[in-house]
Order: sequence, then C-alpha cells, then structure tokens
Amino acid sequence: MSVTALHLRGLVLPDDDERDLWVDADGLLRYDAVPDAVTIGQRAFVLPGLVDAHCHVGLDEAGGVEQAEQERQIIADRDMGTLLIRDAGVPVDTRWIDERDDLPRVVRAGRHIARSKRYIRNYGAEVEPEELVAEVERQARRGDGWVKLVGDWIDRDAGDLTPSWPADVAAAAIARAHELGVRVTAHCFGEQSVAQLVAAGIDCIEHGTGLTDEVIAAMVERGTALVPTRVQLDNFPTYAAAGEARFPRYARHMRDLHARADQTLRSAYEAGVALYAGTDAGGVLPHGLIGREVLALHEQVGLSADAALGAASWRARDWLGRPSMAEGESADLVVYDHDPRAEPQVLLSPRAVVLRGRIVAGDLR
Repeated sequence: MSVTALHLRGLVLPDDDERDLWVDADGLLRYDAVPDAVTIGQRAFVLPGLVDAHCHVGLDEAGGVEQAEQERQIIADRDMGTLLIRDAGVPVDTRWIDERDDLPRVVRAGRHIARSKRYIRNYGAEVEPEELVAEVERQARRGDGWVKLVGDWIDRDAGDLTPSWPADVAAAAIARAHELGVRVTAHCFGEQSVAQLVAAGIDCIEHGTGLTDEVIAAMVERGTALVPTRVQLDNFPTYAAAGEARFPRYARHMRDLHARADQTLRSAYEAGVALYAGTDAGGVLPHGLIGREVLALHEQVGLSADAALGAASWRARDWLGRPSMAEGESADLVVYDHDPRAEPQVLLSPRAVVLRGRIVAGDLR
C-alpha cells in the first residue's frame, strides 16, 4: 500500500507531549521529517487508535449477517475511531476484512461456545460438557489467539442464572486452550460462574456483574482482565422484564445485578483489576459506541478520564500485543479538536481517523 506522506503536529497522548508526527509513503509512523509530506494539521490532540475489546462484527439479533452488513458495521466502528477490534464471538467468517486496508484490524475468538439450548439461538456452537474441550480446540483454530465461553445463562429448570459448565470441565477446557497458546474469555452475569472460571485460570471476564470481593482479589492475584461492557448492562432491566412472567427469580436477580453494577465494577477497578473498554456491539446494540463506553466507564463506573481512555486505547493495545504510536509501526491514530481528558464528550465526534497512514474518516484540512 502506498499513501501520501503526511505531517501532523499536536499533543500526543498518553505521553502528553506536543510534537510533530509524520507518516511515510508506506503508512508508517515517523518521528523525523519525511520529505514532501503534506501538513494536515498544526493544532490537534492525537490518540493511538481506539480499541473495542468486546465487539461482534457479523452478528445481529437473529444471528450471522451477510458481508454487506458486516461492512456497514465495521465502518460505523471505524468512523468513531475504533481501529482494533477484539471479536467476542460470531457465527460467520469475517476474514475478508483482513484484505481491506481501509478497515480496522480484528482479533478473533471464533464462535461463542455455549451449552446446548442455553443461549441465544443461532449465535453459538452449542455443545454438552463432554464435548467442551474438543469444541475449544475447534474454535481455537478459527480464532486469532482467543476463545469465548458462555459462562452462564438462564437455566429454565432452576429459573435463574446458573453456570453453563461443571467447574472441572471448564478448568480442563481452559487448560487445553492454554496448552494451545490461546487465551480464554467468558460471558458471566452471575456470581457462581465467574467465581468458578477465575479459580480455573481464565484470562478474561466479560460483563462481570456478579463479582464479589473474594473473586476480585483472585483476579488481581492471577492477572485476570475484565471487559465490563457498561453500556450493555443498562439492558438488564429489559431482560428482567422479558423473563418476569416465567422466571421471577431470574428477573429479581438481573435487576439486583444491574442496581449494584457500577459499585461492583468500581470495586474491581479500585482493587487493581485491569479493565478494558468493550461495547458489545452486534446483537441488540448498534456499532460505533466506543465513545459512549469510555464515557460510561468514566462518568458511571468512576475511572479517571485518563484510565478510561487508556482502557480503550494504549493499555488495550498493549494487552492485545499491538503497538501504540511506535515509530516504524502502522500509523493508526485518532485526532480530536479538544483534549479528551478534559472534554470526554469529544470522543463522540473525532476530527479525523487515520488508519495505516490514510485518512479514512473525518477531515484534517
């Protein structure tokens, strides 16, 4: 790929350093002047490309979607500054995205692995416990270093959330994934599943509304990450209402989890659990929500503006093994007119998005 050499001057985060940046004809970031570069901005605030650490490109409420809709979804994410996506499970093949220089990079987790008839129809690979290890092996081959378990869901016999997997089976599946060099994450709403999976050595928890002080302490000790998907959690009352008639215990539980969600997540953050921003876009939520998620982490959960930004940018990139504003690496950055630490609302309207050295959204003239 060849691009026009670019020059930009601005305050670069997280270093808080005002400096010049150049992009060479190969789309790589340079700190020294590049000949014939076109100056595209003199006063700006520059952030490493944003990361959506829980996103479903290729999914809607009914299941997998066709390529045209996948493209629409990922462009909506890109245009809000998301340039790296950690896929959290889809039933369709999205590898075509990797061939497009104008679309974000995707780190895949294969398909959700769910218990038979205990998850959303058409979403997951549904198996029984004795098949879990083999399914983890299959999804590890489909992914890019991650697999995703559905840790709990409503159990119609119990009338409430219960773990999807016996603890020993989940532990064996996680151990097998680690043997294969793959990290494991899991959807967990309730208390029991997250406790079992953290004890089993899982690498990451999605949602995490059922965390207790004891489990939080274990996550800190083990280095288990948390992607709380704070915007998604506000759908809990809707889920509760939908299940109230048949499953009143479940409805009460979901409302309780929602009522204390911010305090639960704040406790995890204050204890030292590594939190990363993920929107849970796809399914019931639209794409392009990364700015809203950062705002929710800051304003509702209580992360500092700097910590919330890092959870969606440089810290998330480091967690996923991707560079942030490093010289000689791909120029993936987001440009704002105002400092997002002082004015977080600016995250909802980036001035421009630069991916692989090309302006793919916005305007820097």
